[in-house]
Amino acid sequence: MSATATEPALEFPKQRRLFIGGQWVEAIGGGHLDVINPADESVITAVAHGRRADADRAVAEAVKTFPTWKSLTAYDRAKILKKTAEIIRERADALARTMTMEQGKPVPEARAEVMQTADTFEWFAEEAKRSYGRIIPNSVMNKRHMAISHPVGVVGTITPWNFPMALASRKIAPALAVGCTVVSRPADQTPLSLIGLFECLEAAGLPAGVANLYIGSSREFADALFEEHAVRKISFTGSTEVGKELIRRSADHVKRMSMELGGHAPLIVFPDADVAQVAQAAVIGKFRNNGQVCISPSRFFIHEKIAKEFTEIAVEIARNLKMGNGLDAGTQVGPMFEAKAIAKAQELVDDARAHGASILTGGCRSSKFDKGFYYEPTVLGNVDKSMRILNEEPFAPVMPLLSFGSLEEVIAAANNTPYGLAAYVFTNDLTTATRMAEGLEAGIIGINDPVPATPQCPFGGMKESGLGRELGVEGLESYLETKYVSIGLRG
Repeated sequence: MSATATEPALEFPKQRRLFIGGQWVEAIGGGHLDVINPADESVITAVAHGRRADADRAVAEAVKTFPTWKSLTAYDRAKILKKTAEIIRERADALARTMTMEQGKPVPEARAEVMQTADTFEWFAEEAKRSYGRIIPNSVMNKRHMAISHPVGVVGTITPWNFPMALASRKIAPALAVGCTVVSRPADQTPLSLIGLFECLEAAGLPAGVANLYIGSSREFADALFEEHAVRKISFTGSTEVGKELIRRSADHVKRMSMELGGHAPLIVFPDADVAQVAQAAVIGKFRNNGQVCISPSRFFIHEKIAKEFTEIAVEIARNLKMGNGLDAGTQVGPMFEAKAIAKAQELVDDARAHGASILTGGCRSSKFDKGFYYEPTVLGNVDKSMRILNEEPFAPVMPLLSFGSLEEVIAAANNTPYGLAAYVFTNDLTTATRMAEGLEAGIIGINDPVPATPQCPFGGMKESGLGRELGVEGLESYLETKYVSIGLRG
């Protein structure tokens, strides 16, 4: 059986080039990169693929336009960003189908991401109007004090393939809103979604050079950002390993860094929760985007009183998820994004099996498809800390189940990791919920909420899961410098 799309032929961005200085341009060296559809391994199209000279050119444009862009009022910038949000919504269907074809997630998930991107642009457009300074009481009669905000400067953004529009918007929208200029790089696997976003920015009337799109060598892009003094901030979403290397490099010029890194989120279910309802939410949360989500629950702690019932329900739901091409109606789980991802998932499952885990469902590449990167939704039992699945970030559709007996025990187990991005708790007891919220070491905690991210609330991790916060007021402030002004009065 092969995966075939039932929808009409996919639309994707007309431009397949770099966007530098307000122009769609080819890479200087003429390089191109094939974009692969993970559903059938076909080549969708080719895009321009740049090198260091292209990155330098994009950075130079952002440097040149920064003084003009920052001088505009927040209201002037907001008009363009709100118009961008409107255009994104108008093009939502085409953008979603583009994302599905290059990334693999089902169209409804892709469309939700597109709409969240629009919401992010609109929220930061409005919030930048409320970026207040303050008057500070003076302690000497002939002095006055104030604090004012200043855009940090040119910003470089680096985003991954799993949420190619939403994650980019969390960086681009607040940076532009406060007066920074931007140079952005998407993942090689998913450039079309960000091209589509930049087409919306262009259509909204963004001045030339304010936002620039570079597709190409990640190393050479990083070199261009770190070696240019005028690039004052770099915002990165990706692996902890790469994030640590970027932090080390930032020391040379003391560049400001925002990091949204790896996660290993616990999902904890107490016995007073509705077992069937929570099992449904847990499975959907785990297998959303095939588990390829930084805040995806990846360790499932179920209270021993309900562990058997929860396991039976979760396995049945996971076994019956509809897998297929994300363009097909009714698909709940699409392909993983590339062959290496399947190989990594299989390594984790094989390691768990070798250390005594039981495969309750799944555990292998799907045999239902001739082409494409399809891995069966997998549930593991008899899991313990000796297994890689509990120690490494598992960007995979694998759901390991553990049991616990007490609140103190599960807090200790949940916190026993270098990561601290997200955590989920299901309980109807207010005291339990409060103690878990206070005790868990995670920057995002969902109490009876498996999908907590929203533009107006801060998003980010503790420990090795990151630095700083995106979204919310904190996400805006991370692109601003605070200047203290002291005025001496005459007489």
